[in-house]
Amino acid sequence: MAKKNPTQMQTDWTYAPAPESTSHIRLEKKYQLFINNEWVEPSSKKYFPSINPATEETLAEIAWANEADVDRAVKSARKAYKEVWSKMSGIERGKYIFRIARMMQERAREFAVIESLDCGKPIRESRDVDVPLACNHFFYYAGWADKLEYAFPHKIPEALGVAGQIIPWNFPLLMAAWKIAPALAAGNTVVLKPAETTSLTALKLAEIIKDSGLPAGVVNIVTGFGDTGAAIVNHHDVDKIAFTGSTHVGKIIQRAVVGTHKKTTLELGGKSANIILDDAPIDQAVEGIINGIFFNQGHVCCAGSRLFVQENVADLVIKKLKSRMESLYVGDPLDKNTDIGAINSKEQLDTINKYIKIGKAEGAEIYQSECSIPSRGYFCKPTIFTGVSQSHVIAQEEIFGPVLTIQTFRTIDEVIQKANNTPYGLAAGVWTDKGSRIFNLTTKLRAGVVWANTYNKFDPVSPFGGYKESGFGREGGLHGLSAYLK
Repeated sequence: MAKKNPTQMQTDWTYAPAPESTSHIRLEKKYQLFINNEWVEPSSKKYFPSINPATEETLAEIAWANEADVDRAVKSARKAYKEVWSKMSGIERGKYIFRIARMMQERAREFAVIESLDCGKPIRESRDVDVPLACNHFFYYAGWADKLEYAFPHKIPEALGVAGQIIPWNFPLLMAAWKIAPALAAGNTVVLKPAETTSLTALKLAEIIKDSGLPAGVVNIVTGFGDTGAAIVNHHDVDKIAFTGSTHVGKIIQRAVVGTHKKTTLELGGKSANIILDDAPIDQAVEGIINGIFFNQGHVCCAGSRLFVQENVADLVIKKLKSRMESLYVGDPLDKNTDIGAINSKEQLDTINKYIKIGKAEGAEIYQSECSIPSRGYFCKPTIFTGVSQSHVIAQEEIFGPVLTIQTFRTIDEVIQKANNTPYGLAAGVWTDKGSRIFNLTTKLRAGVVWANTYNKFDPVSPFGGYKESGFGREGGLHGLSAYLK
């Protein structure tokens, strides 16, 4: 598949394929549940396939945990908490967390390839973003394990106990690190459920956890579908629920824990605004928009899927955006030339195509790049809609795909009103040359994170989370640590 240089569209030169090798990775044909540092068969004897979304081939069979399996995992976590982990000094806990980080670094290339195979994201993103950030979260929280009194002065921090954690498919390994690392540093034990379509890197992480010598039962990983997650949420001996996923499921979890002792943090959906003011560095902003919605297939919950452009520069921005879209390469996630990989599942691709049809029916003007896409696998061309109004469904509902809606505005007050006119409040971006405008907007935008002249930049030190239907609580930094402490 060819990638053409946008400045030399008349020539017919191409990038040679540059696929990442898979010879160094090892995948089992069948994966069991990871409970009490052992691989155990599910009580139901049921398994389900993990599919490579770029080829539609089965990568491995994954165990399907039921209530009995979850109960076994929770009991293992409780026993480890009471007998080992809560009695261990912070210094010793930190050593284990640090060791896990180092072992992940040593196997970073393997993790990156498996992530791209299982999730569909480009190898460049897995290799340069997901895996390093996951390692960094373990390193960061390893450093806090013996300093909790310094982190929260004049308080006596205590672990909650057993944390039930449920993570999504868009950042499988990174989300596991976001959840596990602070929980362990705070002295909790864990029962984690990865998404059913992307369980492999969590199960590879279980291999590292076992090899690191972490005491049995401190981390347990159970795989399955929604019923597995529900069993964790409803288990009477779980003290904390940490969930990242859809707003719909988040509301179900919130109702389920009402009247119980369980603490919760929910990081849910988003419909984030990216705002370009007329004094912005246009080329830099266009590249930021591309990074914010297309390089990650729009699969980041905080993806900048709503673009607001000041009216007097809108034509220029849209022209440059369309030109940049033509240079994007959609294809094999393992090819280092690839900018946009595969959509994670057929179901998600169907959802994206449904919203594209809705956008057309609503009268918005669609533009898709002329790139070719593979005939096999789940792929979607990068798409923008212009002529969009606030009332359009595609401007209000989370699509979770490489689809961008564009609206214009005249005044700062107008764009603040438009940007905040959504049930969500996870993230936003502001592009301007003036610091005063940045500070004005960041104080008025109802979003958990506001980036200035950049987008999708993460760091373990920085808290992340949303307002309104984007959830509550924070992950990352000291905020993420406090969520696992009394």
